This record gives sequence, C-alpha cells and structure tokens, in this order.
Amino acid sequence: MSAHQKNVNIAEVVQHDIDHHFHPFTDHKAFHAAGGPRVITHADGVYIWDGKGNKILDGFSGLWCVNVGYGRKELAEVAYRQMLDLPYYNTFFKTTTVPTTELAAKISSVLPKRFQHIFFTNSGSESNDTIVRFVRHYWKLKGKPYRQHFIGRVRGYHGSTMVAANLGGMAGMHEQVGTEFAGFHHVQQPYWYDFGGDKTPEEFGLEAAAAVEKKILEVGPENVAAFIGEPIQGAAGVLIPPTTYWPEVQRICRKHGVLIISDEVICGFGRTGKWWGFQSLGFEPDIVTMAKGLSSGYQPIGAVAFADTLIKDFFALGGEFYHGMTYAGHPVAAAVALKNIEIIEDEKLVEKVAELAPYFARALASLNDHPIVGETRSLGLLGAIELSNDKAKRGRFKESGRVGTICRDHCFRNNLIMRACWDTMVLAPPFIISKKEIDDMVKLARLALDATHEDVKAEM
Repeated sequence: MSAHQKNVNIAEVVQHDIDHHFHPFTDHKAFHAAGGPRVITHADGVYIWDGKGNKILDGFSGLWCVNVGYGRKELAEVAYRQMLDLPYYNTFFKTTTVPTTELAAKISSVLPKRFQHIFFTNSGSESNDTIVRFVRHYWKLKGKPYRQHFIGRVRGYHGSTMVAANLGGMAGMHEQVGTEFAGFHHVQQPYWYDFGGDKTPEEFGLEAAAAVEKKILEVGPENVAAFIGEPIQGAAGVLIPPTTYWPEVQRICRKHGVLIISDEVICGFGRTGKWWGFQSLGFEPDIVTMAKGLSSGYQPIGAVAFADTLIKDFFALGGEFYHGMTYAGHPVAAAVALKNIEIIEDEKLVEKVAELAPYFARALASLNDHPIVGETRSLGLLGAIELSNDKAKRGRFKESGRVGTICRDHCFRNNLIMRACWDTMVLAPPFIISKKEIDDMVKLARLALDATHEDVKAEM
C-alpha cells in the first residue's frame, strides 16, 4: 500500500462510495443494505488486499483480465515514460503515434498471417460494436446490402453498449433495453451439462451446431452477415463446447457464405493455453475481437483484427469509414499493451498456461466428490464448477442464481474471488499462478462449497 493510501480513511471512502458512486452490474438497493463496497487498496501477484487488511486470492484475474498478475513495475514504468513523451494524440486524419503502430504490428505477429490489419477501440464492448458497423458496411460494398443479420448464442456476452448487448444473448440485458434491435438472433448455446441429456458430448455438439444452420435457413442465407461466438462462453459459465461443435459451425458458415467472428475478449492472449481460443477449439474466423488480456487490464484498450480477404475489398471499395473513438489507439494504453505482450512472450506465459492446465484440471476435479458439485470442467486456465441439488441427474436448485450467489458470498468471506454465473462458479486465475496457489485456491473453494452446502442441504 502506498504512503498515501495508508493515510486514507476507509470508512470515509465507503460512505463516499455509497453517496456518489453508481456501480455497474449492481442491485443498489441490496448493495446499500449490505453496507456498501469492499475497498480494494493494493495488489501483488495473484493477491489483492482490502481496506481491512485482508489478503484475498484473486481466482478471477480482476474481470478475466489481469493475466500477467498484479504489481508489474515494468508496465507502470512504460506508462510513465510514454506520458512524458506523448500523453495523448488521436489516430484520426491520417495520423498515428509510435506505440499505436508498433502495437498493431505486434498483435498481427501473434495472429495467423491472414490477419494483417488492426482497428483499435477502448474495450471489448466497443470492439464488438465496431464489427457490426464494419460487417454491415462490408456487405453493402460487396453489393449485398441485405446481409444485415447477425447470429449469436443464448447467454453469449459481447459487451454492454446498446449494440453489443443486442449482439449478445443475455435476456436480462435485453429486457432492460426495452426492445431488441432488429437483425440480431440467438441460438442454443453448446451447454452439454444443462441440455445434453443422454447424448454424448460429441453428439450434442453436432446438435448445437445444427441450431446455427437452422437459424441461417430461417432468416435466409442471403440475409445473414455473420455468426459471432466466444470460443468458450465466459459469462455464461465457462461453457466449453464439445470438440465437434466449432468445426461443424465453421462448415455450416462456409457453406452459406456467413462470416465467422471469434470474440476473444476473454480467451485471447493465452487464456486457453494457445494464443487464441479459436486455435484451441479448432476453427478459423474471419474477424477477431479482443480486449482484456491485450493489456492485462493495466490500461483500457481493445482491438479488432480483420482477415486480409475482407480488408482488401473494404479498402478498395469503402471510402471513408465513419467510425472511431477519441481514445482509440491511445499512445499510453498502446505502450502498456505492447509491453504486456512482450512480457507474455519473454516469460513464455502462454506455454506456462498449457503446462499448468492439466494440474489445474486435476485440482478442480478433486471437488467432484462434493455433495453439491455436479461437474467440474476446464480448458487452459478457465474453469467451472457446476452446483447441483442432484448429482446423478444433473439437477438444479430452484431460482437460478440464488445458490451461486450464496457460494460467491462465502468465497468473499474466505478471502477468495470466485465468480458466480447463475449456479456455475467460475475461475480464471492470473497466468503466473503457482501450483501451490492453485491448491490454495481449490482449498478455499471447498470451504465455500461446504458453507453453501450447509445453507442449502435441506433442498437436496
């Protein structure tokens, strides 16, 4: 903790927060009734500390993003140096900055060769907003203005702006908007645990992929612009699709001339044990959106990579692209992101994720004997624990999300950050986590599961 923070009155901060801070994704009535926020003061490695001095193991990397871990002095130093050299300039009007252009080249270098051009944004939401603008204009340029429709998945999450929320399949977000925008459709997610029934995962993967083709045919193949999906659906509960799913989705999209967009906001930059989730899941997208791991959360930044086949036509036919953001390609954010990728490369963190993945999977699987654990699953350093009231039947507790919230709160009390997605507990620790810290994380998770079981065992 800095000297400044040591002198901070935490009770006063909490009161100011209650009085003035409008939090995202928060039930404020319940939040204020519970006494307001936990104040996080500092962090190092895989740990964060709160204003009461509690040391908390962050099993969620902030929000799926602090991949290189907390306390990276070199990232702070590069931001400081860039602020002295050039704290800001835009990338409009035929202008660029050194770190912005260097970052575009670096991102391209860790993607397949067909991705040579990068468009910068400030977040995953803006990246996914951008692709709707780009793709719809692209098809107009190609003489097919009727290709305006996007297909995604139920509970897919592609951001929180108006367009990105409609692109995603979160029903609660759609209800608050009041009406869904035209041209956005959602099909069944490849969620074997909930919907697979007696089918094998491989059989179910093909069935879930068939839902994509059914929707394409329903909308009309000539009208569908693109299919978008996270390689692994994160906020839906770390839904790792069966191995048959993505290759079949790709076959279907290619058959009907539908573009494939891989939302790599969570999976990108090594989370699955390869640089990109699409490499782990076995498909080839036309467009890749990214954010979070691009800077490991040290600066807000996002980006979109476009395949050369699209860019060639877009540049030749497009004229001016009326889209951009004041801070897109911000030189400080770009400098930090560039250094972050260098750290990932120099420390071989993608390889480390791949090496740790089997250990992480075994550690999670050790929880399968727990009375309320129906399944554990993982890929790379993404993991999920399904909460069930009937393990044999993959049963669910009443009021989806209630028991997950109970478990999450017990995690907080035991100084572990583990997120609840409905009644699925999810983990995405920093890439620098050690085997001992994985063991500690799972021990803390078991304590939370034990406490949750005590609260709900009468329902089983």
